[in-house]
Amino acid sequence: MISMFGRAMRVLFAIAAALVLTPLAGSPAGAASLQPVGGFGTNPGALDMYVYVPDGLSAGAPAVVAIHGCGQDAATYHANSGWRRFADEWGFALIYPQQRQANNSSGCFNWFQSGDQSRDAGEPASIAQMLDHAVETYSLDSERAYVTGLSAGGAMTAIMLAAYPDRFAAGSVVAGLPYQCASDVASAFTCMNPGRNLSPSAWGDLVRGAHPGFDGPRPGVAIWHGTADDRVVSANATESAEQWTDAAGVPADPTDVTVIAPGATRTTYGEDAVRLYTVEGMGHGTPVDPGPNPDQCGSAAPNFLDTVCSAHHDAVFFGLDDGRTL
Repeated sequence: MISMFGRAMRVLFAIAAALVLTPLAGSPAGAASLQPVGGFGTNPGALDMYVYVPDGLSAGAPAVVAIHGCGQDAATYHANSGWRRFADEWGFALIYPQQRQANNSSGCFNWFQSGDQSRDAGEPASIAQMLDHAVETYSLDSERAYVTGLSAGGAMTAIMLAAYPDRFAAGSVVAGLPYQCASDVASAFTCMNPGRNLSPSAWGDLVRGAHPGFDGPRPGVAIWHGTADDRVVSANATESAEQWTDAAGVPADPTDVTVIAPGATRTTYGEDAVRLYTVEGMGHGTPVDPGPNPDQCGSAAPNFLDTVCSAHHDAVFFGLDDGRTL
């Protein structure tokens, strides 16, 4: 007879596998530019840390925390997402949390575990410690810290924005989920597909409850989703937009709708407090657009989908193109 523990572990592995992304064969050439960092804190989530600091980076530069998806690692996300190009051109540091196989057999961040959804606990606390360590070590600007992530990393991005609104000025949730859509393994499947439908105020209350003492402005939030995503369905983008507009206290009615590329639309809420990017026909992955033009970036690869350079639009949204030079 299978024990209750054994059954729970099977379900845990199943939910991880459902979100798993196809890993790349071999290491990308740019991986050598990444530097592993140890001793960054108590690390309660038992994560690994990598950084990319462009040569000659000035003191007071911004920082972007970039969180990989399932089946990926820091090197894969660094090589393909497009963020390295803008770090080099516009002068900011990149911080990459990396999941360990011991924590999740598929390399997913544990966004669906209640112990990894709160401030000062588990994986979110480890990521916050990485940011603090990088700010001190590389003399970065703590007021200009941002976070982005794909899939399970996108769901972890939502956790960081909710639990640490005092540490991040803005963030980008790519093919992710609303904050606390799931609080255990069983509910995660439903959140991913077909999605969970709550009222905007109920979603907003979850964000407000993540850091009850916070009374400052909410971080800006960008949401990216493909209409053909059958792994984390696009209903999650709609629910995320409802969550973050309510948390920011801005109307749920759009203030602007703009076509940014063929098949790609940006819907803006409030005074650019929340952005929802919809990419027609795109599946599950990070939008990239390889090429030399100023608004192009990244490499097409499994789960890096050749559509539009999301890193460029996010970096502009974060204000990283403000003339800062190395």
